Amino acid sequence: MSVLLITGASSGIGLRTAISAAEAGWDLSLVARDAARLQSAAAQVADVRAQPVTVAADVADAPALDDAVARTLERFGRLDAVFANAGIGAPRGFTASTPERWREMVLTNVLGTALTIRAALPALREHRGHLVLTSSIAGRQALAGSLYSATKHAVGAMADSVREEVAGSGMRVTVIEPGTVNTPYFATPPPGALEPDDIARAVLQALRQPAGVELSELFIRPTAQRN
Repeated sequence: MSVLLITGASSGIGLRTAISAAEAGWDLSLVARDAARLQSAAAQVADVRAQPVTVAADVADAPALDDAVARTLERFGRLDAVFANAGIGAPRGFTASTPERWREMVLTNVLGTALTIRAALPALREHRGHLVLTSSIAGRQALAGSLYSATKHAVGAMADSVREEVAGSGMRVTVIEPGTVNTPYFATPPPGALEPDDIARAVLQALRQPAGVELSELFIRPTAQRN
């Protein structure tokens, strides 16, 4: 039995990864802010695998993440992989959004990722586990007027930092860097955008590698997207 915890699991990339992982035989622990959508996601997972652990929580809430890991260990007895996927965006332009939206984005994308790592790291160390972080094409190159880009650069830096911290432990760290993906963030799907299933396949590809192999970075974009 292998156990995967996913944040941002109620929609988009997180949901499709949860369903794909369940189909591949993983047991799941799902974390998301919206309790109703989280229960819908859990029902879809339960259609193909055991009922997952569900925790309705904001990833910027450290005690809630500690509780999610504790409940996962209580239910399954182990934690083999974590997909720190929760994230939100904001309009480009340093005068286009609001300070309140910026604060929410930084707390979710940066602090939330760090707190997910902090909560899960002891269990992942114990089981020589795998940490997967969602960054973005915007984390590889600065986009005009994009504070979101800065938050995703931070996620990439965290991946490198935690990889150095756990060197020699047998743990693996992968950063996923999607281009434009058709997720609920967009009111109208961008032409030619990737689908959440495209990213889910990449996550599962990283997770299914042999224990001695790490796919450190997966950069995935639509064929038509250059930046």
